Amino acid sequence: MNTSLSAASDAARAHHLRDRLPPGGLFADQEWRTATEPFPLEASFARELESLGRVLLQFYRAANLLYRHSVEGRQPGWVAEWLDRGKPGSILDLQRHRAFRHDVPRVIRPDILLTEAGFAITELDSVPGGIGLTDWLHRHYAETAADGEPSLVGGPDGMRQGFAGIFGDAPRVHLVVSEESSSYRPEMAWLGAELGSDRFQVQPGDFDAPDPGDAVYRFFELFDLDDVPGATGLFEQAVVGSVRLTPPPKAFLEEKALLALLWNRNLAAFWRRELGDAFLRRLQQHVPYSWFVDPAPLPPHGAVPGLDLTDWHQLKGLSQKERALILKPSGFSPEAWGARGVSLGSDLSVADWSQAVDRALADAGRSPWVLQRYHKPRRVTARWFDFERNEAQTMEGRVRLCPYYFVRGDGDTARARLGGVLATVCPADKKIIHGMREAILAPCVIRP
Repeated sequence: MNTSLSAASDAARAHHLRDRLPPGGLFADQEWRTATEPFPLEASFARELESLGRVLLQFYRAANLLYRHSVEGRQPGWVAEWLDRGKPGSILDLQRHRAFRHDVPRVIRPDILLTEAGFAITELDSVPGGIGLTDWLHRHYAETAADGEPSLVGGPDGMRQGFAGIFGDAPRVHLVVSEESSSYRPEMAWLGAELGSDRFQVQPGDFDAPDPGDAVYRFFELFDLDDVPGATGLFEQAVVGSVRLTPPPKAFLEEKALLALLWNRNLAAFWRRELGDAFLRRLQQHVPYSWFVDPAPLPPHGAVPGLDLTDWHQLKGLSQKERALILKPSGFSPEAWGARGVSLGSDLSVADWSQAVDRALADAGRSPWVLQRYHKPRRVTARWFDFERNEAQTMEGRVRLCPYYFVRGDGDTARARLGGVLATVCPADKKIIHGMREAILAPCVIRP
């Protein structure tokens, strides 16, 4: 703690933070509101988040096994057929390669909404932005912490230590950032410099020359390979084991549809066996009911479970109250991240909702879509500093929490450790919460 700032005013803390932004910022061409204090979490909830990493790691392992067994004919073939839609043969060959047989992502970041009933896990992201930003926030809020201020979730160095730990003893780590992900390049450059630029180096999308034994962090989506010319060489080196690549090149693990499969009753026995009753109940308690949008005709006596629709086109005729549903691309698409392509049925006119449904049904044969129950986030109060007025402001908002889990070890010894939690508080009138100019970004602390 910096004792000279232990009694810092809101203005002093805000200016301290702004003055220490890297010259190129942390996100290219993006701004946010500076919180006057970290976002508080109840101690019991912080403990629940801490233990959630183990559950999510086991879910990824189970989903990885489900896909493999589906390909091999040991689980229903429609699982792989659904998850493979829209992927070229080169991606399918790669994700089925024996070299990556047991690999799962080493960074796990769920999107969590605080609701009146508790919390909802709406998505999982294995190629997340915000790692460097959250580490920067941890460092500089810790520097300005007043005496007695609650401790940061994960600790002041939890993010950087967690990220560095996923690469084992690799002598060099290459952070390969594509043009599609270029807005996150500044935060990764800052994080790499903090961890030591002699070992951590940010590389462009055409990089394909790591030395044997090096590690590669894939900060690009698999749909974007045409604009990442170095990817083929990196994948070839990972296949022969000369470099360590994470996350693995498995497009099916980047599909939001994985959460919909969790609810499919045809797979109930599999999930119960691979997750155990306790983990399965915990996930289903917090993951909103989700459906894989498949326009295949249903039998005359059939209906979509939980919706009682006999045809997906009937979605368009639901009342506004019944349209408390989120419709979104599942993955392998430039519209499947950053809240792009997301439609909230209750917030749209009948015509606009119908158009969104028609688009999802038209695309479903080429690229998966997901329908998910919408659990409205509860209101929270957060404070931010208005530099133009030079004073703190209070905002009523809704919050998304992004815990970052870092997986160390291999096989049965692998463990997911919570490095930190990023809170994004958007104005209360924003129904879909994501990073935006009006959002307050803050690290999370444990409320005394």
